[in-house]
Amino acid sequence: MRADAHEDVLLTYDPNRLLDHLIDRLDLKNDAALSRMLDVAPPVISKIRHYRLAIGASLLIRMHEVSDIPIGDLRILMGDRRSKFRVAFSQNDVPDMSLRAA
Repeated sequence: MRADAHEDVLLTYDPNRLLDHLIDRLDLKNDAALSRMLDVAPPVISKIRHYRLAIGASLLIRMHEVSDIPIGDLRILMGDRRSKFRVAFSQNDVPDMSLRAA
């Protein structure tokens, strides 16, 4: 495989690549064993595999904790190519500007 073709594969969002890598790395047999290791319900893994659920920050952190793979590497494995991860806030989450420290 050409080097640039390999990079193109890694830049394509594919959570299955990440889940398969974790199963191999942790020497697990299947998705059910992975869900037990990550402390999530088995349907969560199934929904991620079928693109019905995104991998959230808390799950990504849990994957890091159980595998010791750096979060940046986990993001690369799933094809997350954003240089920064930004959390979207609702208007209710933004502090009122009229409240100031004394």
